[in-house]
Amino acid sequence: MVFENTSEVIRAETIIKENGWSVRVMGPPPEIRSGCDLVIEFPLIEHLNIFRLLEEAGVAPLKTVPVAGPLLEPVNIFFTKDFGAFLMVRAANMKITIEKGSLVIVNISGGGCPDVPYLAREMVGKKLDEAPRPRSIGHTLCGYALELAYEEIKRQGACLP
Repeated sequence: MVFENTSEVIRAETIIKENGWSVRVMGPPPEIRSGCDLVIEFPLIEHLNIFRLLEEAGVAPLKTVPVAGPLLEPVNIFFTKDFGAFLMVRAANMKITIEKGSLVIVNISGGGCPDVPYLAREMVGKKLDEAPRPRSIGHTLCGYALELAYEEIKRQGACLP
């Protein structure tokens, strides 16, 4: 699903997940970019139900594009870099880095939103499971992107020895 802006993507994702569906926020393939740099990937069989839900909530997508070939595959917005003792995950323009042995957040960077310094101050120096969720304390696209990176690094951190 393609939306007019990122705020609508965030709102739609929240509504869909609250109603029990599993969806992923991804980068749009170049062929369907329309200004917003995020799309929601969902099971096509649920299109009608999800569309009705979003329409009732006042956040209907601009269009729905079925993935019909490799050129229309959504783009993964995550990039992971292993620095030996440290692991960094980037989601869109935001990065979070942890010390692998302790799972302590050692750096938050990226973006240009006004809440990035606040997010960093609240999270750096804390273990992943003790830090506040970025989405609970941030209110911008950068906070949302950091939430995605946070979720991914928690998933990867759970696999560390």
